[in-house]
Amino acid sequence: MPSGIRHYLLYCCLTVFLLAPFAIRADEGMWLPLLLEQLNQKDMEMKGFKLKAEDVYSINHSSMKDAVVQFGGGCTAELISGKGLLLTNHHCGFGQIQAHSSVEHDYLLHGFWASKPDEELSNPGLTVTFIIRMEDVTAEVLKNVRPSMTEESRDSTIKINAALAGKEAIKGTHYESFVRPFYNGNQYFLFVTETFRDIRLVGAPPSSIGKFGADADNWEWPRHTGDFSLFRIYANKNNEPADYSPDNVPYTPRHFFPVSLRGVQEGDFTMVYGFPGKTNEYICSKGIQLIQDVSDPAKVSIRRARLDIMDADMRASEKVHIQYASKQSGVANAWKKWSGEMVGLKRYDEVAKKQLQEAKFQEEVNHNPTKFSVYTDLLPHLYALYDSIKYIQLNFDCFNEVAGGIEASRYARGFENLFKACDQKTPSEEDIKKQLKLVKDNSTAFFKDYNMPTDQAICAALLRLYSTLVPESLQPDIFKVIKNKYKGDFKRYTETVYSKSIFTHADQMNKLLDNFKTGDIKKLRKDPVYLLTKSLFDMYFLQIIPKYNKLNKKLDILNRTYMQAQMDVLQDKRYFPDANSTLRVAYGNISHYEAKDGVSYKWYTTLDGIIQKEDTAVEEFHVDPKLKALWKKKEYGAYADKDGSLHVAFIANNHTSGGNSGSPVIDGQGQLIGLNFDRCWEGTMSDEAFDPAFCRNISVDIRYVLFVIDKVAGAGYLLDEMKLVR
Repeated sequence: MPSGIRHYLLYCCLTVFLLAPFAIRADEGMWLPLLLEQLNQKDMEMKGFKLKAEDVYSINHSSMKDAVVQFGGGCTAELISGKGLLLTNHHCGFGQIQAHSSVEHDYLLHGFWASKPDEELSNPGLTVTFIIRMEDVTAEVLKNVRPSMTEESRDSTIKINAALAGKEAIKGTHYESFVRPFYNGNQYFLFVTETFRDIRLVGAPPSSIGKFGADADNWEWPRHTGDFSLFRIYANKNNEPADYSPDNVPYTPRHFFPVSLRGVQEGDFTMVYGFPGKTNEYICSKGIQLIQDVSDPAKVSIRRARLDIMDADMRASEKVHIQYASKQSGVANAWKKWSGEMVGLKRYDEVAKKQLQEAKFQEEVNHNPTKFSVYTDLLPHLYALYDSIKYIQLNFDCFNEVAGGIEASRYARGFENLFKACDQKTPSEEDIKKQLKLVKDNSTAFFKDYNMPTDQAICAALLRLYSTLVPESLQPDIFKVIKNKYKGDFKRYTETVYSKSIFTHADQMNKLLDNFKTGDIKKLRKDPVYLLTKSLFDMYFLQIIPKYNKLNKKLDILNRTYMQAQMDVLQDKRYFPDANSTLRVAYGNISHYEAKDGVSYKWYTTLDGIIQKEDTAVEEFHVDPKLKALWKKKEYGAYADKDGSLHVAFIANNHTSGGNSGSPVIDGQGQLIGLNFDRCWEGTMSDEAFDPAFCRNISVDIRYVLFVIDKVAGAGYLLDEMKLVR
């Protein structure tokens, strides 16, 4: 990066952000809760918010932030009782529900409800994390960062400064902390956190409710999924985090959400509070092209191949269905999201929209050569860099989808630390025992949910796709073996590999591990699955990742500069920070939308729609018998809407992303009205380009959640814990 740009950027890093005139597309943004009073209070009030910013985020008294947690690292959940009761999505708790399921006790199929505390199921490894406070630490983190520094020195200085800031913030407490960059590294915030480790499953509806519509309806509207599950946080007797113990007690929260039974109407204020994962709202047009024309198409084709095989095998076997339910759900979710993103970016011509903005940017720069001289050649440099990264990005995506999609390969990769322990000149018996235990534990979990014929078929399909998507010169060496020895027959190659490998046979692997000797690593290293894995990862570490990291480091620098440049040059908008899995607020209103020419969707769905979708021949459209019986009698109780119907889901124009799954949807009074779980297909490109005209988040109506708990599951005792607002 030119020294002039670096110098100017450093100066701007120390200035106050977000002071540009306030003009932005309505309802766009994922805002930091501690800045709501300064930036959003008036706008929120205009949309129907009746409280104050301090009710949303406060470090002086309890506030909504104290009822919102990051669930398992990838979702959001919220507290809905004074006894630590957590509400999140069914698909967020799916892995835990699946782990407790078996052919004898299929909680995925039939649901699960604990009628008393000792029936609640523990979930080793599951955590929830509260944000205690957050603060701007840009000045501390950028201390001693100089314009003359290399990027490596800059990164090292920032890392040291961030660690010191984090350590100081939690001194004398049991809290943890982390520092995260915002605006592409132009600003830094510190987060002080509290993580609980004893989280127990309380209840989950059957998949016919919690996953109704499954892949067919995923990312679609209208939607009729009761996508919720219930967990409980346990703490020690001091109300502090603790490992699982029968002596632990339900956590007493600083705040929990009152639950509204009043229902909602079009135009009502909605606020989504959660942990959105990642967005790229400010990348240039070339970045959009890379996503829609290179990255997404490759990932979609590889995931489609995995899904076709999984779906067929799951339909043929109840055991495989249980083993692969969670895996298939994860694969399908990303596949459909990327498919919609790719289509949406093209349909709404986001490349052209970005190009118009860039033309305006360049015109402003050219008209003010003295003021913006450091930005004169910024866009041409950015365009050239995106062009050069295109092919390595394709290889990077293909490797990750293929290597990540072959289960036996992922499993074999998990032996590397054991190999390293045995390779020492003077092997440590203690270290070997430690690594051996980890491998054994991983093996137990792996083979519990592993079906070799499924993985073998997936391996053949993915390797074949890899060979067609990536140029021969960039393919792993194992492809030469397949071409020469097996005449390019991937099916025959994988049949040989899987039949001869110890990594695909639980009995053989358990026998070896139970009688393990250091000399056994020679046998494992000659194993055909390990040889495949080694070839894939050798190409990755020696050829792909060095080039990828080098080019992306340059891209990070230019994007950091371009982010600052946009804020300096185009001052007719305010810039919310991209999502980065930190706590955010998005707000808007309940609203119908026009999906495309001649297609208009209303803002809610009802139980009637579930019955209309019923198809006994298609598993994902089975209707729960109890639900259908209640529908016939119209026994909706206090959960019915004013017109007598039972609302299932609604849509609003809140800006959400992955990670917002399970987020509370809150009304203007701070009461829980819904549970966020998806986005509409037409707006899945909102991670790069949000448009409130057709981008909609989908939420379960909280009244439907309560109806299922009470009337369908017969678990109305859980409602006794809640504060219901009638």
